[in-house]
Amino acid sequence: MSAIRATGLRRTFGDLVAVAGLDLDVAAGEIFGLVGPDGAGKTTIMRMLTGILPPSGGRAEVAGFDVARQAERLKEHVGYMSQRFGLYPDLTVMENIEFYADIYGVPRREFAARTERLLGFSNLTPFRQRLAGNLSGGMKQKLGLACALIHTPRVLFLDEPTNGVDPVSRRDFWRILNQLVREGVTIFVSTAYLDEAERCNRLALLHQGRLLGLGTPDEVKALMPGALLEVRTPAPRRTASLLRERLVGATVGLFGDRVHVAARDPAAVETQIRQLIAGAGFEPLTVRPIEPSLEDVFVSVLSPPPDPR
Repeated sequence: MSAIRATGLRRTFGDLVAVAGLDLDVAAGEIFGLVGPDGAGKTTIMRMLTGILPPSGGRAEVAGFDVARQAERLKEHVGYMSQRFGLYPDLTVMENIEFYADIYGVPRREFAARTERLLGFSNLTPFRQRLAGNLSGGMKQKLGLACALIHTPRVLFLDEPTNGVDPVSRRDFWRILNQLVREGVTIFVSTAYLDEAERCNRLALLHQGRLLGLGTPDEVKALMPGALLEVRTPAPRRTASLLRERLVGATVGLFGDRVHVAARDPAAVETQIRQLIAGAGFEPLTVRPIEPSLEDVFVSVLSPPPDPR
């Protein structure tokens, strides 16, 4: 059963095409991730799918409701946590949750039970009387999630929910998301962290409003043509700069103290790498094939190497 289905979904702003003919089918009870650079169209897609922004073309249904014709009814069945979720810093944790409960029309007889569950679920029970403005970044995100869940939505939309949050809080946040999925909630999430994208059941890779790849993390990794080489030298930045300038038919990325080279003909490219680095005097040198990460695929797909022919 589909929780989200989009066909030819399109959004323009004047001459700017923000989303160009998107086709998606998200199954109920899965974590579906949107991955793409700034300006790829991730937020625009979420705003259309939640009924906030009308599409310029195409069609989409979420939780069985048409996002254009049934936007008001749809909002009862989805939760949306934007990049700047509207918490009120001068209200306490409890007051913020109660405010959103009133907005969503949660019956008063159900409010106490739902609130206690969400506070326990997000480990916010000890902080129920703390002002939201005095919470840490990770706790603010958990409070935003609790507010988005107070009306028990069937589909939850999260726009880069852990951006700027410390690693421990990110881990806790994803623990909560996995528990929600086990309870049958469908989660549609965009993320700037590609290690988080690995946690999704399926991913959509976006660039300039267009879908470049779709599938499980392993299927998306298979989009990278050829193979990936890891290059290690005492001067990784200079090595990366040299290879970007001189290497033919490959994409070069710097990852910490290592240089990754995606190549359609890895044997020939390895020979070029060794010759270039030897000429630059960057020895000692190791060049070896490695399994690509999503970040490698991201760099390779968005910056395809020139055709050596």
